[in-house]
Amino acid sequence: MNLTTDKLPSTYTTSLTATVAQTMMQWHSTFLKPILPAVFFFAGVTYDTLTLTRIDRLLDNLIILLYITLLGSLIILTGRFQLGLVPSIPDRSGWNVLSLMHRARPHFDKALQFLLGGLFSAYAILYSQSASWSTTAIFLGIIVGLLIANEFLSRRYSSLKMLVGLFSIVTLSFMTFFLPVLTGWMNASVFLAGSVITIAVVWKTVRLTLRGIPNLPTRASLIICFPAFALVGVCTALYFLNWIPPIPLSLKSGGIYHHIEKQQDQYLLTYEDGPWYAVGKRSDDRVGTDTPVYSFSSVFAPITLHTTIYHHWEWRPLTKSAEFITTDRIPISITGGREHGYRMYTMKQRLQPGEWRVNVETEDGRLIGRMAFSAESNYSPSHELTTITQ
Repeated sequence: MNLTTDKLPSTYTTSLTATVAQTMMQWHSTFLKPILPAVFFFAGVTYDTLTLTRIDRLLDNLIILLYITLLGSLIILTGRFQLGLVPSIPDRSGWNVLSLMHRARPHFDKALQFLLGGLFSAYAILYSQSASWSTTAIFLGIIVGLLIANEFLSRRYSSLKMLVGLFSIVTLSFMTFFLPVLTGWMNASVFLAGSVITIAVVWKTVRLTLRGIPNLPTRASLIICFPAFALVGVCTALYFLNWIPPIPLSLKSGGIYHHIEKQQDQYLLTYEDGPWYAVGKRSDDRVGTDTPVYSFSSVFAPITLHTTIYHHWEWRPLTKSAEFITTDRIPISITGGREHGYRMYTMKQRLQPGEWRVNVETEDGRLIGRMAFSAESNYSPSHELTTITQ
């Protein structure tokens, strides 16, 4: 008995293959292409979140500095190509620096997007550790906004002014925390020094971009640098308005407690436990006026940094339109280096009834964190007291 197998005609097979390939391309264009930027965006942010551990880590700072250096070099090359300052190459050219630059030219936009995305992602993570739900969150919002906008601006990176402006932001953002880590000082003079360094770096980048143009007036460089210098000026104003997070300081933990006791290298923090559904409760939000109240905070600082932190106690009565009034501002000298932050606490007795808050602040009044609670004259604990260690 002979078995025979029918074979499809070759023309049909070819047509079927082409149809499948076309369907796959349409599916990729319709479904995958729109979500790929979002996938890469969240993957990059997740990677940075897991790898950026400490703001004073040498390797992390060197990587950020490398990104800034590569970004500045790419901006110079992009500008020189646009101005026709890069020599052309013959049709048949060997492998040399000039030919490599021409071959890489079509990929400059993607490289710029990658470097800016990496820098803004790192800054969003580092600045979020120091930002609080106050005016300092505005600058963090700007960084996050630039991080998201970077996913859609790659086609606009042909604008030299825009590139130089973004370059000034990433450079100043780095100097804001790198100089305190490097010098061990944290004050307005250090921030202004970072602003001056940023202006100098931007100016040198633009001058290198325009190098080779005969009889180049200084005004031409100033026109390109103007948006960048304006952004540095805006950031400086934000600093003195206390709108920039007090990076590299960050509040690791903080709260209000009934009692605090230090035993060897641990702090015992006692507070009133909450109802069963208050899973995350680890400090007091209500206290009595006739008992001492303790404010505890743990502030991370780089190992080289020695500065003074303040517990700023404020009170306001339970009346409409009342403003907070300063009752105490207690200085505490801290040293950096501890992974979970430098621990400190202050105590206050005979509180007036009303709303209270303790601001953890820098010497110049920038907010690191805040603990809020209410004081009641007829307060009595409704749950058991719990003690945790820090």
